[in-house]
Amino acid sequence: MATTSATDSFGMVEATAALPDQVAAAGERAQGLPGLPAFEDIQSVVVLGMGGSGIAGDLVAAVAQPFMPVPVVVAKSYELPAFVGEGTLVFAVSFSGDTEETVEAASEAAVQGAKIVAVSRGGELTRLAKAWGAPVVPVPDDIPVPRAGVGALAVPPLIVLEDIGLFPGARQWVAEAVRSLNARRDDLAGGSPLVTDLARAIGRTIPLIYGGGSIGGVAAMRWKTQMNENAKLPAFWNAQPELCHNEIAGWGQHGDLTRQAITIVALRHDFEHPQVMRRFELVFRMVDEAVAGILEVRARGEGQLAQLLDLMLVGDFVSLQLAMNEGIDPGPVPALDEIKIALKEG
Repeated sequence: MATTSATDSFGMVEATAALPDQVAAAGERAQGLPGLPAFEDIQSVVVLGMGGSGIAGDLVAAVAQPFMPVPVVVAKSYELPAFVGEGTLVFAVSFSGDTEETVEAASEAAVQGAKIVAVSRGGELTRLAKAWGAPVVPVPDDIPVPRAGVGALAVPPLIVLEDIGLFPGARQWVAEAVRSLNARRDDLAGGSPLVTDLARAIGRTIPLIYGGGSIGGVAAMRWKTQMNENAKLPAFWNAQPELCHNEIAGWGQHGDLTRQAITIVALRHDFEHPQVMRRFELVFRMVDEAVAGILEVRARGEGQLAQLLDLMLVGDFVSLQLAMNEGIDPGPVPALDEIKIALKEG
């Protein structure tokens, strides 16, 4: 990343650059947990989490679900899916351990007899999990905020699923991801123009992030939320092929405004369906004159997990560069803190 004088009070740049090490350590930390259920006892998997912790469920659903014999449902709310019961494995993921939606939903899952695995650094969730006799994967204390802990939060469920027999090969996927992330991190830290050029091209426009399929969709959502929290700017996302069934029709008006205000960033990977590839080309052709620019980022790495985490890493650095360019401290999120305080005050 470019050197700037902007404040980084939480050490977000350093934390972001640590992703390869974080992924490797999380894989080791989640191995051999006691008290896991048997393969034959699981009919469904639910991942609970919000915000920077909720990305764990999105990643599991995108990467592991296509290869698993049971469905994976991501729940981001206070409510628990009605089907949850004794045949359900529930991952309760909360960086702080005090995320009220996750704690409430996990408590209901325990009442319903679900098998629970918690991923947290402490708080009420860890206390409850220990009371339930549920395994807990600890999150390191040196990660400053949830959004900087995607590896620590998202990798443990993959390892647990492999240990149960629901997602064979997870360790190999993690190892491949670590290798490719190390190479990408070294490129970015070595002064690659990729990040600075992308941030410069986006400038003060509003980024609209497009991904393809499940992997691209999760990566696009991650780019959007990182731009919201790190750069404090509005950003939006969508995914192919769904956007070709609705959003594309919305470019028919206000081109004089959108061509000044919106930049599309397309996140591409090697696992796109051939028709998704064609849809990207068609969409680019249709909206070219209605946006400020169209940028593409290509994933690197072997396997879906490696390419998804690769796109996330690039997006994290771009969001930090956007913050630095405007002299914004990427760490604090006062708007989120204000809402939490207001909710507690009733």
